[in-house]
Amino acid sequence: MKPYPLVIDKTNSVERPPNLRRALSLLLGLASIAMLAAGCESSRKGTSAASAAASMVSPPTQQTQAAATPQSALAELKAGNARFVAGTPINRNTREDVKATASGQYPLAAVLSCLDSRKPIEIVLDQGVGDIFSARVAGNVVNDDILGSMEFACKVAGAKLIAVLGHSNCGAVKGAVDNVELGNLTGLLKKIEPAASQVPESVQPRTSKNLQFVDQVAEANVRLAMQQIRERSPTLREMLDHHQIAIVGGMYDLSTGNIHFFEK
Repeated sequence: MKPYPLVIDKTNSVERPPNLRRALSLLLGLASIAMLAAGCESSRKGTSAASAAASMVSPPTQQTQAAATPQSALAELKAGNARFVAGTPINRNTREDVKATASGQYPLAAVLSCLDSRKPIEIVLDQGVGDIFSARVAGNVVNDDILGSMEFACKVAGAKLIAVLGHSNCGAVKGAVDNVELGNLTGLLKKIEPAASQVPESVQPRTSKNLQFVDQVAEANVRLAMQQIRERSPTLREMLDHHQIAIVGGMYDLSTGNIHFFEK
């Protein structure tokens, strides 16, 4: 076997073959690259964490609520639903939001929606702790307790908007059009039945098997609730007439997650 030619390392007078020198240099170079990459990754993570913290939003304050309008409150609900549909919810620190709202609440809107488990209203509107008042009841019907709750939300707590949100394929509406009777549910479904008369007779059959009919009744039921809120609450009617608050209706699509807000 042919021996390696010897070279002299003048720094410490140790003789090393040239191939070994190259191998050592390569290892040192790789180690330096690894350390640099680790530093960059750590810096990137730190930057990402800082950016995430900076992008977090806080619940409404007394000042932000006072500056809000019915129109800006509605714009936020629309934007929140768009974020939900797109899968890009706002980054929130829920623990800190709980602390921030412990001494007071200043929501921008009060939302009346159905009990349906497939429409968790804060989630589908991408709202957090302290952002909205939420009243939920099967068929999003109106009764004295709901009206009292909305009067508190708007007159006392300062909410600028009332939103009534129904949804597609609603079980309560199906029960109402099929004349279901079941304990206390019977009286609740009776509150929905008048909405069916608002759907043209040409829409047939008028049973739960016709989902087009069901969804049209659900929309009519939302409009009925909006009308009842105005008619049955002098407090809210006065606020509506003076443009201190506004009321809007909408329908949530169970298949897409999208909310269609009524223009009128």
